[in-house]
Amino acid sequence: MAQARALVPEVREHAAEIVRLRADLAELALDLRTAGESAFGGMAEAKSYEARIDEHVGWFTDQGIEIKGIAPFLIDFPSTLDGRSVRLCWLEGDTELAWFHRTELGFAGRRPLP
Repeated sequence: MAQARALVPEVREHAAEIVRLRADLAELALDLRTAGESAFGGMAEAKSYEARIDEHVGWFTDQGIEIKGIAPFLIDFPSTLDGRSVRLCWLEGDTELAWFHRTELGFAGRRPLP
């Protein structure tokens, strides 16, 4: 758990960038579909946003962190608690790692860390 908590500052940085890129890409895609142009660019820029998101996603997977969702951004750190397999759960906007759920339950079983 200490190792996961030590990664939280970097998690927050990478997550913030994913959230920003995700929003820009969503707006770009909507503009292109509805108006045919966007202040965010065109198809080349859309591909660039996707590639940059993938780079940040790669950082998480390289750390052994499971990405459960992009919107909202939700990740799990595999761990054990009291001898049970759990996932330490971090959701976009969380300031610290304060939640867990049993591996078999997923988000519906989310509880505050003891």
